[in-house]
Amino acid sequence: MGAFLPLLLPLLLLLLPPLPGAAGGAAVCGRCPGPLRNGSIVARYCASQAGTESEGRCCRERGARPERLLGLDLGNCSLRSLPPGLAEAAAAIVLDLTENPLTPLPNGSFLGFTHLQDLAVPLALECPGGSSAWEEVTTHGSSRFCQGQRNLCNSSMELAWLCPENAACAPDGPGLVQCLCNSPFHGYKCLREGTFPVLLFCGILGAITLSLSLLLWGTQRWKAKTP
Repeated sequence: MGAFLPLLLPLLLLLLPPLPGAAGGAAVCGRCPGPLRNGSIVARYCASQAGTESEGRCCRERGARPERLLGLDLGNCSLRSLPPGLAEAAAAIVLDLTENPLTPLPNGSFLGFTHLQDLAVPLALECPGGSSAWEEVTTHGSSRFCQGQRNLCNSSMELAWLCPENAACAPDGPGLVQCLCNSPFHGYKCLREGTFPVLLFCGILGAITLSLSLLLWGTQRWKAKTP
């Protein structure tokens, strides 16, 4: 049994809920040292909203569980590209990337940032998704401000053909959309109808995992007994 436990440990870790400190963008909040910069759009937003508090370079919703990250200030952080942990801030409403030597950002860099309403980038960069993805684009000094993310599903009927028959268009970030299956359809191109067999799927996955664990355990036992 002692040799079998290490094989089950990865499975148990997957089933355990994340620790409170690991949620809400804890890593990305410490990407740059110090608190929110005075005068940044994130600091102004955090000061104007009741029920918020700052933590490192982040503005959070006070008392929320899990803690919701509302703003992220990564200005003047010597960034040449977006940090790998930026996806932790996908719920952010305000994001500041000014005063960084950023290179042009790949398409889809802000995939999933559907709540983002105010984004500040260096003047050398365009707003993600282009100006058509925002209600207003302005410049001031060495910064470009992208304000009011547009829902492209509502702004153009030309996007309707992108989704299959049983799906609907939904925003997925600045200039990005996704197709979500209408209930009760699911699967490839939303062609399958009915409730997704969650119990059957979990049962098959559990059986396969247990079988592989037993196989690996038996193999290790056999090797240990072999002189």
